[in-house]
Amino acid sequence: MELNHIKGFIIDLDGTVYAGQHALAGAVEAVRKLQQYNIPFVFLSNRGNYSRKMCQEKLSKMGIEVPQHAIVLSSTVTAHFLQQHYTGEAVWPFGDSGLEEELRSHHIPIADVPESARWLVITLHESLTYRELNLAFRAVRNGASIIATNNDRMFPGEEGDCIDVAGMIGAIVHATGESVAHVMGKPSALMAHTALAALDGLQAEQCVVVGDSLGSDIGLGKQHGMATALVLTGNTTREQALAYEHQPDLICDDLKQLVDHYIEQLNERG
Repeated sequence: MELNHIKGFIIDLDGTVYAGQHALAGAVEAVRKLQQYNIPFVFLSNRGNYSRKMCQEKLSKMGIEVPQHAIVLSSTVTAHFLQQHYTGEAVWPFGDSGLEEELRSHHIPIADVPESARWLVITLHESLTYRELNLAFRAVRNGASIIATNNDRMFPGEEGDCIDVAGMIGAIVHATGESVAHVMGKPSALMAHTALAALDGLQAEQCVVVGDSLGSDIGLGKQHGMATALVLTGNTTREQALAYEHQPDLICDDLKQLVDHYIEQLNERG
């Protein structure tokens, strides 16, 4: 595929840039090359248990330095959604500390007790206890509606695939009998629009979405008019990609191969 029309990159994190606490091979070099050539990019992740500050610090430890506005997480988009549509309504966060940190940074009120929450916000909880699960259950039983930062089933970790937010959602939905009112993460229009806004006005057709997930990443690009590139460093094999109903425009071994291909085309056209 020719990439001459591409002006900006929308890049997934888990399985594309890093796995667990370690950068994937070539990823740091690829990001630095984009920076060297002044190619606009934004990291777009369904991670809802991180705040942008936490994500920025994690990337920095790997050798990737980016401003917070170049990071869009499902926790960020959830906070924007609550700000715009449910101003002042208290939430009960159910997930790791990064979710609450991101909500508070957007001045979203946190309920004192779960019974007073208007919304239960569910994200990944990697240190989940029964008490926390029960507090979330009580929030919904007392009238809170459910927002999920995303509904991914798994994500790639250092030791293999790991259960994702779908596991937390399933526990609450099955225990309460209530359904999820809103899902924020990729491939939603909210995630797409927020990513484009972070790219200084680039249009969808000028951008390529890069990631390891057919549903979240390739789905986002296909649904919103962007080019798509699948990397084989995470959840998806080449065989799965080729059998997928909406095949990606490009399949690359990793992020570095894609960026090198793009820069090569950029240099050829002068």
